Amino acid sequence: MPRYDYDLFVIGAGSGGVRAARMSAGFGARVAIAEERHLGGTCVNVGCVPKKLLVYAARCSAEFEEAEGYGWSVGPAKFDWQRLIRNKNREIERLNGVYRKLLTNSGVTLFDDRATLVDEHTVSVGGRYNTAERILVATGGRPTIPDIPGNEHLISSNEAFFLDNLPKRALIVGGGYIAVEFAGIFNGLGVDTTLLYRGPLFLRGFDEEARRHLAGEMEKKGMTLRFAANLERVAKTDAELRTTLTDGSVLSTGLILAATGRAPNTSGLGLEQLGVALDHNRAIIVDEHYRSSVPSIYALGDVTHRLNLTPVALAEGMAVAKTLYGGRPTRVDYTGIPSCVFGQPNLATVGLTEEEARRQYAEIAVYVSRFTPMKQSLTGSDEKTFMKLLVDNASDRVIGAHMVGEDAGEIIQGIAIAMKAGATKAQFDATIGIHPTAAEEFVTMREPV
Repeated sequence: MPRYDYDLFVIGAGSGGVRAARMSAGFGARVAIAEERHLGGTCVNVGCVPKKLLVYAARCSAEFEEAEGYGWSVGPAKFDWQRLIRNKNREIERLNGVYRKLLTNSGVTLFDDRATLVDEHTVSVGGRYNTAERILVATGGRPTIPDIPGNEHLISSNEAFFLDNLPKRALIVGGGYIAVEFAGIFNGLGVDTTLLYRGPLFLRGFDEEARRHLAGEMEKKGMTLRFAANLERVAKTDAELRTTLTDGSVLSTGLILAATGRAPNTSGLGLEQLGVALDHNRAIIVDEHYRSSVPSIYALGDVTHRLNLTPVALAEGMAVAKTLYGGRPTRVDYTGIPSCVFGQPNLATVGLTEEEARRQYAEIAVYVSRFTPMKQSLTGSDEKTFMKLLVDNASDRVIGAHMVGEDAGEIIQGIAIAMKAGATKAQFDATIGIHPTAAEEFVTMREPV
């Protein structure tokens, strides 16, 4: 008779937890998973998926304007926020069902309830104890709200997906992915939008030239960008929210969305009582195989607060399953991971920024192209696409690629494959482009700047 009820018990059915559970079960392990809210975690419910749907909706307003240049006469457009949210909710519910089928069809036992740790081999779910040889914590993260007077009037990105109505004016606070993306969403849906960030320029850690290009394009689209200032306090009147900034100025708006960071979901799980080591952000500290300081307890994804991207959590879930039950000890390679900020326009990147490349290599070549995309040639728009390649002169390897423009994420994904394979600039140059596309510019940049 088995010593434990399960070989693996997973707490949290987000992307990483579900992948680890399914793959482990596929290798023959007895697996259970518990989720107190909706299957799919942040990404499916209040993250990547609904956000991208709203990005598509926001892009439609520009498409209507651009259509006139191509001979279309478009009548007065009318937008229905409630219909968009209903349709979005229906799609999310469908995906919740898909995740449920994936788990049950894989032979994973699913608990729709909160799970907490009792000891290093026991999990309590709804008052019932379940034992497991190993426990995997994959509880993700949550938005944080600034600790300022009046912060009860702020919302996070979670609530933004379920607003009853769109405000006439919105203030987005923050400088990361979420802030930039929601600024583009609200602006594209007709909201007078201001983005406020405490630093000199948003998207810290991305290539500075790409960041500056994106800022200029966002301002062209009517967004107001306020840098080097932050919220100091917020007050609510009968008709609006009034916020005082750290530079002394006062703004009035209908909604304030705080996109100022996320924190790991580690509170109330029983981790401290078991001696599971946490860092200063209360993230679970793990080794290269996702084992915590307690040998039977593992963790992956946003709860470890390392590289909080859905595909990274999926790769970590696969690595855990292969290592523990597939007979193939596996590590995730965190170098060369592409990413995209789905702003308007997109900013996508893979590899090193120019600033990083100059620190790491003796001599680099920088290739830059700015151009009006062909799609805008008949529209009268002054939108510019930005592309950049960084090359190590000693090896001729491409070590960084950056793009600001429509479908940047789709294009950079292919560039990421080439860079992962070690492609050189000479190989880029020898590649025949697809004409006419924006993407061909990456294989036709000949002179470094």
